[in-house]
Amino acid sequence: METTVKNQQGQTVETITLDDAVFNVPLNHALVHQALVMYQANRRQGTHDTKTRAEVSGGGKKPWAQKHTGRARQGSTRAPQWRHGGVVFGPHPRSYRVDMPKRMRRLAIKCMLSEKARQGQLICVDQLQIEGGKTQAMASVLKNLGVSGSALVVTRQSDQQVARAAHNLEKVWTLPVNLLNAGELLKYGALVMTVDAARQAEQLWAVEPHGRRGAVKEGTPFRMKVRGPKKEKRGRASGNAEPAEASA
Repeated sequence: METTVKNQQGQTVETITLDDAVFNVPLNHALVHQALVMYQANRRQGTHDTKTRAEVSGGGKKPWAQKHTGRARQGSTRAPQWRHGGVVFGPHPRSYRVDMPKRMRRLAIKCMLSEKARQGQLICVDQLQIEGGKTQAMASVLKNLGVSGSALVVTRQSDQQVARAAHNLEKVWTLPVNLLNAGELLKYGALVMTVDAARQAEQLWAVEPHGRRGAVKEGTPFRMKVRGPKKEKRGRASGNAEPAEASA
């Protein structure tokens, strides 16, 4: 697909062609949703905890005698039915970690990049040079590019000046292209990418990695195994076999 390239002043400089294998992939809603659930679940710390009746302080003495009081029998003031008692089925520390195959994660990224391009939210710039990492300079660049809401700025490598300039801007985040994921693409509206970052994305995600069990690499000749006729088993003759003729 073709897209225009702008400079920092918002002027159109040239038109480039992006790889359809990365920027023109059909959207898979179920896959993107699964990726988003994974990224959100993996951000959870899972440190929540409640105390059971064994962990609450106190309650070692029996409140009253077992019988002849006219009241219900009680063994501890830290039982769940008591005020200041323990919690029965409360949360305890656990891991919310969710895994997802590498091919599915890569496909989710390509789906979101393609959707950004189709909706006109992909903005390619020739370069991003922010002198001194000034926030005012970054805000001026985004205004020239027509970005009014949230934006994700993607560079080829980690750029400290760009990250520093966008740090104080609300709803603006910066990332190197190798750390890009479907969760960040869903979180922000506009996607501002440098041309070098777009080319690096094509190198990262255009070709699927090999290594899948049973996969045949491209260019490898296919050889079919041809089985010959079954060989007769050699061994002791069965009981139904005809007896051999007696020797003269």
